[in-house]
Amino acid sequence: MPDFVTVLAVNAGVILALFVLAWAICVAQKDCTPVDSLWGLGMGVVAISTYLQTGGGTPRRMVLTAICVAWALRLGGYMLWRWRDHGPDGRYVRMLDKAKAEKGWGYGYAAFRLVFMLQMPLLWLVCLPIQLGQIAPEPAQLGLVGLIGEGLAIFGLVFESLADWQLVRFKKDPANEGEVMDRGLWRYTRHPNYFGDACVWWGLWLVAAETTPGLFAIVGPIYLVFTLTRWSGVPTVEGRLKRRKPAYEDYMRRTSGFFPWPPKSSEQA
Repeated sequence: MPDFVTVLAVNAGVILALFVLAWAICVAQKDCTPVDSLWGLGMGVVAISTYLQTGGGTPRRMVLTAICVAWALRLGGYMLWRWRDHGPDGRYVRMLDKAKAEKGWGYGYAAFRLVFMLQMPLLWLVCLPIQLGQIAPEPAQLGLVGLIGEGLAIFGLVFESLADWQLVRFKKDPANEGEVMDRGLWRYTRHPNYFGDACVWWGLWLVAAETTPGLFAIVGPIYLVFTLTRWSGVPTVEGRLKRRKPAYEDYMRRTSGFFPWPPKSSEQA
């Protein structure tokens, strides 16, 4: 049985190899957008890597790996589809153009330093629950906390999948051009996809937390919620939408920012 240092080090090497390969592909086509799909797919690879290193076989390891891989395939597949359907992400285009204009950086160097080098350690950090949660062989079976975590993770996976499906359908309808998505799950939270994401990773942490190493993986979901709500998630998305859609300000006033909640009436807003 490898110790936790070995497992974490091997997984760091796996992540590095994945990102270097993806970086080379993105530089060749001058488009960093596919890195968003690697964020999800890479975690699935880490889950499988950990499962193989620890010998697998126990219900806890199987639950952690299966849910993480399902989440990774859904998110990674969705991001790949969105890239092929929407084209290059404007955030990366502006970021790398600015680096070239202001600092004279070449595309490859700027892409590695500003995009890939940042995301590599963060991916490793966020997926600590599926790494540390598989190391200890006992308890092999899920207890009450683990079962609650499994249910929460599955709920989150379904919730964010439904939210993304609703958003895609909304955007595909020409009649909704320039309108704000405030239907379905988006009626109750401005970011149901982010909320579902948080549920998945807090659920996986609860499964992991029934083991001593897994308890220390709490930094993963804490950081994820921070980045979704305070850094690269909500602030970036809402800043862009407020500039593009005047009605978004009103939507913000009446709709919960993260946790699903009945919308405020026009008088309350």
